[in-house]
Amino acid sequence: MRLRVLTRHDVERAVSMAQAIQVVKDAFAQLSAGRATVPLRTQLPVPRHNGIALLMPAYLQATDELAVKIVSVFPDNAERRLPTIHALVAVLDAATGQPVAVMDGAYLTALRTGAASGAATDLLARADAQSVAIFGAGVQGRTQLQAVCTVRTVARVWVYDSVRARAEQYVSEMRGRGGSIPPEIAVADSPAQAVADADIICTATTSTVPVFADSALKAGVHINAIGAYTPEMQEVDQATVARARIVVDSRQACLAEAGDLIIPLQKGLISEADIHAELGEIVSGARPGRETADQVTLFKTVGNAVQDVAVSRLALRAAIEQDLGVEIDL
Repeated sequence: MRLRVLTRHDVERAVSMAQAIQVVKDAFAQLSAGRATVPLRTQLPVPRHNGIALLMPAYLQATDELAVKIVSVFPDNAERRLPTIHALVAVLDAATGQPVAVMDGAYLTALRTGAASGAATDLLARADAQSVAIFGAGVQGRTQLQAVCTVRTVARVWVYDSVRARAEQYVSEMRGRGGSIPPEIAVADSPAQAVADADIICTATTSTVPVFADSALKAGVHINAIGAYTPEMQEVDQATVARARIVVDSRQACLAEAGDLIIPLQKGLISEADIHAELGEIVSGARPGRETADQVTLFKTVGNAVQDVAVSRLALRAAIEQDLGVEIDL
């Protein structure tokens, strides 16, 4: 049996952010139309080391794509000079079940998560959005900025991180990216400064308390909240959640895992009926997106395996065409 192995570098070369955004849109449309088989991810806590391992399989029926991701999230790795997230994706032939590829999943996770926010921003943010605030200067924060700059003409970026040195490193690195990422990127001294003029906000942290105040937001802001993936975690002020048009990647997954929604639900500040739509419903046209210029929109995602399947299959197709990676016999 031949198996293609792709490194992070191979995946980076194989898939652009614009391509990832397009296939993620299609994957979410399949999910919302009931054309994807996606069990709730299996969570395996490792309390001794303050970590968690996640198993995330999915099958996309319309495109006949099958894959599974194993991802670990160990926040204390920063002290060990290791990435917080490690991941591996295995792609299977949907007709035979035969493994056909394995690839680095850490960058793929950041890419597909950024792509989800790019898709949401494209569908929900104001067309004239120019100013962006990024919370969390890690790997995810980098692809968040890359994604929103792919779908909007961004002129200014503020970055806030609880560790200022990380934010300064982020600014130095991202300024040099060029392309659609603007040179006007600065470290914010406070959350309030970061969001004061923001048309788009991306939160990519491990916070258990809101990272900015609702009162600091301008009218018409769009928020991509990607960091709170457990019931106890929270990045977005519950007052913001209560007044926003809420769009999710998956109702089932967010109601089970997203503290940003679970906490205000438990307090009676919102109800399940206040979830306006899944992103896939907006992609397909089944539900409207933004309807007024001053509307606050919130995209809440906890990550879904359909994203991994769609992007990994795209990476594999491109890798075959470009002869990327190496093939081994198992």
